[in-house]
Amino acid sequence: MTGVGEALRDSAIFNLGSAVTMVIDDSSFALELTTQALLGFGIKVKYACHSAAEAMEILKDSDVDLIVVDADMPGMSGFDLVRWLRRSDLDPNAYAPVILMAAHVRRKHLDQARDCGANFLVTKPFSATTLLERVVWVARDQRPFLGVGDYFGPDRRFREGERRDGEERRSDYLRRAEFEAAKAAEATPEDAA
Repeated sequence: MTGVGEALRDSAIFNLGSAVTMVIDDSSFALELTTQALLGFGIKVKYACHSAAEAMEILKDSDVDLIVVDADMPGMSGFDLVRWLRRSDLDPNAYAPVILMAAHVRRKHLDQARDCGANFLVTKPFSATTLLERVVWVARDQRPFLGVGDYFGPDRRFREGERRDGEERRSDYLRRAEFEAAKAAEATPEDAA
């Protein structure tokens, strides 16, 4: 994907008009704004909820295809709702794509979004183009779901393309590389003598 136009052209293959969509936000204004933005893409919001508790009751009884939830709600946050959903054993809802939305995004919010099992985090205020790109992205996302320790959600590793910084960050690979480098350094002086 090189630019916005290309991403949107590629999205033409999706017909999201029949997707059962849920939007959760404690702010009536933000809820209406998100609902209208999605409607502009042809996505009808079937469930508009003002709280995580309201959404939980619906999720227990009805299947959804896409969830867009505010991260910073009073009571149960969006992070907590996603964590509950992923561990709920509600099939297929536990596997539904989730886009978290948050204002004032800090590094801890990114970590929370990743660790709760959300598919994506969008910053408020959002542009309609950004929201559409994220919806298309989660619709195309083919990452498997993993249950490791207390995490359940989409695989947090991205396999497409090269690593951004070219360095391995997983500790087991780093330890092995350090061990092999030390082993090679020990072997070098003996070979030179």
